[in-house]
Amino acid sequence: LRYMAQGDVALVQEAATERMAVERIAPHLTRQTPFVMPAKTAAVAAKLRAGLWAFEKLGSVPKDRRHEVWSRRDLETREPAVDARETVGAIVYPEYLTDDSKLTLANVRDAHAHGAVVLSYAPITAILTEGGRATGLEIGDSLAGGGSVAQIKADVVINAAGPWVDAVRRLESDGAPPRLQLTKGIHLVVDHERLPVSRTVIMPAADRRSVFAVPTGAFTYIGTTDTFYPDSDYEPRIEPADVDYLLAAAAVRFATPRLTYADLVSAWSGVRPLVAQAGKSASDISRKDEVWTGPAGVLAIAGGKLTAYRRMAERIVDQAETALGRTPRRAPTEEAPLPGGDLDPKALTRELTEKAGSEAAAARLVGLYGSEAALALGGPAERSEEHTSELQSHACI
Repeated sequence: LRYMAQGDVALVQEAATERMAVERIAPHLTRQTPFVMPAKTAAVAAKLRAGLWAFEKLGSVPKDRRHEVWSRRDLETREPAVDARETVGAIVYPEYLTDDSKLTLANVRDAHAHGAVVLSYAPITAILTEGGRATGLEIGDSLAGGGSVAQIKADVVINAAGPWVDAVRRLESDGAPPRLQLTKGIHLVVDHERLPVSRTVIMPAADRRSVFAVPTGAFTYIGTTDTFYPDSDYEPRIEPADVDYLLAAAAVRFATPRLTYADLVSAWSGVRPLVAQAGKSASDISRKDEVWTGPAGVLAIAGGKLTAYRRMAERIVDQAETALGRTPRRAPTEEAPLPGGDLDPKALTRELTEKAGSEAAAARLVGLYGSEAALALGGPAERSEEHTSELQSHACI
């Protein structure tokens, strides 16, 4: 809704359609959860409904997944932890959660199944060039103390390094001006009994941003922040101001005893590799992705949202094929399941419940491993079918 209000209709439409694609190819890694947006006045409720109606039309959302309207009584009954006294009710719509690290790993495994050679813990130490054109990479070994250990030749080099895109661009050209503006987001984790929500509840923060309380098993997590951050750290610093910002938002939304630092059981942080826009606040910077071609021909991609990762990959691969003088082909990734994704999660959960000991334990295993969940229980599993199409080794990613 925020992106729609900013006029970013194309981004909204892509995100709406791509979330269905991710659910299709990795149903075990997508969990549908209702989002509850309490509304103070009937006018606010009408505005939210209008925005969601437009979102549903843009994303071709089926009728059974469209928003519904709760009265204040509904809100008090269904989410009693919410302070509903100054509301007229809530607008509720289905959204999705994904396990981002597992989704990343599934894509790496899928690439390997298609013939890609995957190297982890292998930082780039130099971009090789001949006649001013990129011809490959020099890589190191971060586990053996660094140093260059190998060279990889390639006809096309793609820089999809997220927060480190600018660092890789400087390997191509020392004077490359920065193109990214990093922003930091943190989440706090509390025991679910301290914030007992059944659905994701949206909270207004002091700067009028929306933050979320998300139930997940025995815990509820609260997030996220959106502030400028100068460094591409692996573990961005969590400052007291970040924590206070989220705790204050929760105090306004919920009728439960106020959360304090003593209630925090965990926290995590990350940075967003956004394309810089002068004069924009952290929350107002567009989440659109952009592709650039460097002076040595390296293709770089940055920005974007996790939801649309597959479309971003399509765009950059199309550019690579064009650079190779080939006609871009339609990607099969919109339909072909990722490893572990060829399953009905509910059916497999029922099948594994007895052996796992409980439905909750079975559901957790299915959510982590999909059709390979039985392997975690020491039994056989139907492994995901490996795709038969070949991947030409023209690109180094």
